[in-house]
Amino acid sequence: MGGVPRISDAEWEVMQVLWAGEGPMTAQDVIDRLAEAKDWSPRTVKTLLNRLLKKGAIRHEARGKMYAYSPAVSEEACVREERRSFLQRIYGGALTPMIAHFLKEERLSREEIEELKRILDEKAREVDAP
Repeated sequence: MGGVPRISDAEWEVMQVLWAGEGPMTAQDVIDRLAEAKDWSPRTVKTLLNRLLKKGAIRHEARGKMYAYSPAVSEEACVREERRSFLQRIYGGALTPMIAHFLKEERLSREEIEELKRILDEKAREVDAP
């Protein structure tokens, strides 16, 4: 696979189930897990699995007459790609305006502010290191 595929919001829901799974899952396993939160038909879930398979986001293995599906890309890699895509689309790839916008618009707890300071201090040390 040449990189991390673009995943729709609905496909993301299926990926969350597969990432959380204890190993390969059948379509019925995925349908059952999603039934708690989504009112999707089994056909919809199977369509989403097929789309993810075609995109290379998941792989499958035969188990008798059924297939068992598992992620072919990590959640971390997909999150990273979504973050990059969002940053590019909305902020032209510029990180500082995005962070400034969020900091101005969101309420932060004292703990969150301290964590952000810690991260920025760590980044400053990385820049200063030889």
